[in-house]
Amino acid sequence: MNTTTAASYATAAEPSAPLVLDGVTLTYPDGDGRLTALDRVSLGVPAGTVTAVVGPSGSGKSSLLAVAATLVPPDRGRVLVGGTETGALSRAERALLRRREIGIVFQQPNLLPSLTAAEQLEVMAHLDGRRARTVRGRVRELLAGVGLADLAHRRPHQLSGGQRQRVNIARALMNEPSVLLVDEPTSALDHERGAAVLDLLVRLVRERGTATVLVTHDRAHLAAADAVLEMADGRLATATRA
Repeated sequence: MNTTTAASYATAAEPSAPLVLDGVTLTYPDGDGRLTALDRVSLGVPAGTVTAVVGPSGSGKSSLLAVAATLVPPDRGRVLVGGTETGALSRAERALLRRREIGIVFQQPNLLPSLTAAEQLEVMAHLDGRRARTVRGRVRELLAGVGLADLAHRRPHQLSGGQRQRVNIARALMNEPSVLLVDEPTSALDHERGAAVLDLLVRLVRERGTATVLVTHDRAHLAAADAVLEMADGRLATATRA
């Protein structure tokens, strides 16, 4: 377990961390005014650690992930990914940064139905212009890492829910991102399969040194996290694991 205190994750913007949010505020139009989704949020996630974020619906968790993924630019504050400050980047440059530095694990795997498990991963690498020989070796390594080496040629309808989520995780790691953003990865799984997926995710993060933010409603997941933070009304604070 990383010995850095949870409070420092919430308040410090460590320049050396793969993911840094520094004083980030995000608002949306709301009638004649603006609705504050994120209120001066600061967060630094060191390499190889998992920061869990909990909070009720509407508290700002989805906005936090969207800003961290560079999908939505904040009104104020800085976002640094892999040491790159994203505020001055063009839309195309942000897209390139996402492809190379950020992996996203969605609630639902959203796998392409016509592609095999191996092809789901290959598509990610081909989008980044990687050579086929290198891609095939990386695909084999990742599918073996998530326990699906023997199922590489199966399509989504031939896989269980847990197996599809494992493909989802492997796909997110395909381009060796420095940052992994995970949104409720076990919400569609039963407790046993969900626990197995989470254990796998944490192991891969530790092995690959990936800075990871895990948004979850399930407090059973919090024991595996290095830090636990809670969102309320767009603000981020240290939370208990109980």
